[in-house]
Amino acid sequence: MRFNLITASILVATRAAAAADGSLDAAGSLVQMLLGLAVVIGLLYASLHVLKRLGAGTGNAAGLIKVRGATAVGPRERVVLVDVAGKVLVLGVTPGRITPLHTLDAADLPGAPDDTPHPAGKDFQSWLKQTLERRSR
Repeated sequence: MRFNLITASILVATRAAAAADGSLDAAGSLVQMLLGLAVVIGLLYASLHVLKRLGAGTGNAAGLIKVRGATAVGPRERVVLVDVAGKVLVLGVTPGRITPLHTLDAADLPGAPDDTPHPAGKDFQSWLKQTLERRSR
């Protein structure tokens, strides 16, 4: 509501100033551009608000389900470890389906994969991770 009042007052003030100068075309173009910009920004803000409201239902499940790790076994296939209610599910994930492969207790597995230190010279993945961590500091 306040935004509409501000734009309306700008429009009235610009029209009055332009009528006094005789340069109605330039002022009208400026006002039209500013109002168009305001409409576009308002639409972006409204769509962001709607997306947040629609995505709020999925955010609650994120605390219950945690992905422990994933490994690619093919170009489009992965094996994923997922924590659910104290159990660890081993899932095979392909583009067309998700297949449960095995179920483990969370106590049977060691800590999260990121907790174990890797020597920097052993594999490229750990070297890259350490390098990126150093750069971000």
